[in-house]
Amino acid sequence: MAEHEQLDRAVRDFIWNIVEIHSQLEEIHKSWAQMLGITEPQWLILMAIDELDEGRGVSGIAVANKLRIHPAFVTNQTKKLESVGLLARLTSQDDARFLQMSLTEKAREEITKLSIKRQALNSTMFAGLDEESLHYLNKRLVSIAKNSRLASKKLSIGIL
Repeated sequence: MAEHEQLDRAVRDFIWNIVEIHSQLEEIHKSWAQMLGITEPQWLILMAIDELDEGRGVSGIAVANKLRIHPAFVTNQTKKLESVGLLARLTSQDDARFLQMSLTEKAREEITKLSIKRQALNSTMFAGLDEESLHYLNKRLVSIAKNSRLASKKLSIGIL
């Protein structure tokens, strides 16, 4: 097999592995969401807010960018999360036109209750990988994600 064909095969294998991982992560997110009585997209929104919030709340735009979804969808879903007491939406102190969102104490308690299960799940998913290996893998995945965005842009404007 020629070197080019071997590389092409390795790339295809990688892509199919990512598809499989993505599918499994969706199922896992659905399970977490069901435990809280919410939808998978709502779970991801809560996780994004938890990740991004540094104590002042998070804008809907920041959440939309993190999840690569439309800001209007974030607005719609965060209203629902607020109505069930998992999210607080407050007017930004910097600009009254914007809302800052943060998890409520109820949401934090629910997520904490799941933390033991999440740790066990992570141990299963990443068995055989130490911190250094994960750091190495994450650096490579960040590079691939960046290059994928560039390739997508090139494809959309007809350069490829």
